[in-house]
Amino acid sequence: MNNSTVLLLLLSVLIAGFISYFQYFYKANSNSKINWFLAFLRFCAILGLLLLLINPRLIQKSFETIKMPLPIVVDNSSSIDALNSKETVQKVYQELVSNAKLKEKFDIQPYRFSNEFEASEEIDFKGNQTRLDLVASGLKNNLKNSNHPTIVLTDGNQTQGNDYVYSFDENKKVFPVVIGDTTAVFDLKISQLNVNKYAFLKNKFPVEVFLNYSGNKNVTANFSISQGNTIVSRQSVSFSPNQRAQIISVLLPAEKIGVQVFKASITSSETEKNTYNNSKNFAVEVIDQKSEVAIISSINHPDIGALKRSIETNQQRKVTVLKPNQVQSLQDFNVLLLYQPTAEFKSVFDKNKVANLNAWIITGVNTDYAFLNQTQEVFEFKMIQQREDYLATFSSQFNLFATDNIGFENFPPLQNVFGNMTAKRTFETLLGSRIRNVDLDTPLLAYDENSGVRTAFLFGENIWKWRLQSHVDHQNFEKFDIFIDKTIQFLASNNARKSLMVTHENFYNSGDAIEINAQFFNKNYEFDENARLSITVKNKASNQTKSYDLLKATNSYKVNLDGLAAGNYSFTVTENNSKTSYSGFFEVLDFEIEKQFVNPDFAKLNQLAIQTNGAVFLPSQTETLIESLMQNEEYNAVQKEIVKKTPIIDWVWLLVLISIALASEWFIRKYNGLL
Repeated sequence: MNNSTVLLLLLSVLIAGFISYFQYFYKANSNSKINWFLAFLRFCAILGLLLLLINPRLIQKSFETIKMPLPIVVDNSSSIDALNSKETVQKVYQELVSNAKLKEKFDIQPYRFSNEFEASEEIDFKGNQTRLDLVASGLKNNLKNSNHPTIVLTDGNQTQGNDYVYSFDENKKVFPVVIGDTTAVFDLKISQLNVNKYAFLKNKFPVEVFLNYSGNKNVTANFSISQGNTIVSRQSVSFSPNQRAQIISVLLPAEKIGVQVFKASITSSETEKNTYNNSKNFAVEVIDQKSEVAIISSINHPDIGALKRSIETNQQRKVTVLKPNQVQSLQDFNVLLLYQPTAEFKSVFDKNKVANLNAWIITGVNTDYAFLNQTQEVFEFKMIQQREDYLATFSSQFNLFATDNIGFENFPPLQNVFGNMTAKRTFETLLGSRIRNVDLDTPLLAYDENSGVRTAFLFGENIWKWRLQSHVDHQNFEKFDIFIDKTIQFLASNNARKSLMVTHENFYNSGDAIEINAQFFNKNYEFDENARLSITVKNKASNQTKSYDLLKATNSYKVNLDGLAAGNYSFTVTENNSKTSYSGFFEVLDFEIEKQFVNPDFAKLNQLAIQTNGAVFLPSQTETLIESLMQNEEYNAVQKEIVKKTPIIDWVWLLVLISIALASEWFIRKYNGLL
């Protein structure tokens, strides 16, 4: 309270006293007790009103002891139960939260985590996933400004999320208590399996499998991949204490169209404690890419033979060479290769306006560019009859499909006439062009896609020389033929966009999130936000069906089918306005990922402790952990001074006292006939 406020308060006392004296004692006939009491009431009322006008602030000081937070985080996933450590966790947890010394020094905050992180004292070990990285992010949000320690009771076996070692704040010590038997036991497992979702008929698709071994002796295991009762691949794999991981790469044949289900397994003659992790199912959808390609040319040229041989190296391609006047119908073909089109090709272009087949246009010195200007809408040509040689430059930014640089810059030049080429719309360039050492702004090989129709352009003849040069460089035609096949594959793909597109997995593990996403497009291929999508799911064994509505998310519709029992299911997604539907299937495997572990991940938890300058403990070292925390002076409680400033106008009781004083004064004066 400053000096001016003190002076005002003293002045208020004098004013209140003067008014009371003047009212009841100045020229008064008597100094009775009633006058003294009335004067006191008047003094209190006036002084109270003056205090409200001055409104001084009263300062109140107090002290609060702030304890350091101590989060005790418990792994609530079912892997703790699988490791037969429920009682151990409960015992260690109770020792920590009930310890009188810890409670006196720390503000103990219990948490639990599995696939979620939450504050809770209840532990049931029913979580179906383990996400230790959520502990780090959750504590950062809840305890932002505190340099607190953290105790984590866990086996360290994470099944989802980011690497938790680097998720925690390095300045906040973490003390993991390792749950489970750290004694190494014999165990073989398939830790990861990578495979493409699609494969082409009559081709081979790669499967990559990561195998891991836990044990202390040399062992030979049998790894196999089966389809139904048929084993399609088998090999022996050796492990030792120094060789605990193997990567197996297998090429499997795609012999049947449709979704093909496979099972990868690893076994040995040794007895294993846990066999949940010895097998993994996967599926591949085999697509028939058989294509009929028509090479149409009015001239004879070595390019035609080279392209035919190159395309037909893929057994799913068949090439027919025709002259323009021999083309009666295009319904038997999937792709057109139009070699140096001239006015003779008019009937072919007219027929293709109806058929809408994808085409590859190759130009050269015999091409009629005036005719091309009339029949295609991608480029406009202004060419002269002067011939020029064009070299290729590879564009690494090309992303329509994956392709490698097979040495295009070193290939012989392609020949074409010289002139200007102007693009009428955007296109993708795989190969740019240059004349000697001068780079041009025009493409040599370009691709266009418009309204579902795809077109490729090669501006130059003599590509047969490229095939020969590729053979000289690599002693075979394989790389060049693959390059040609990828262009044919791009053109052979049916790019007609479906109005209803559904995304789902073929397999889900029990307890996993079973989420199915769908998109519905209107006739302009725009995402329809007013669609009404529903899904009917049928268990193939019991024939029980359930129906759900798909909920709208950002640019998609989703449904979560968590809780389905293990088994095979078929489903149909239907857009209820247009009755458009999509049918598929998936299988829920009786496989709990939390049961695949036989030991805690001591090494990872120790790495976490080192990363945060903490220490790792075993359940039997709980007392040591408590003493370590008690002796650490970084975590001593802090006494904080709390200064509370209260303006007197907030005192409601002062208004009450003023009212009582004035009312009492009036009543007493009235009673004694002084009014």
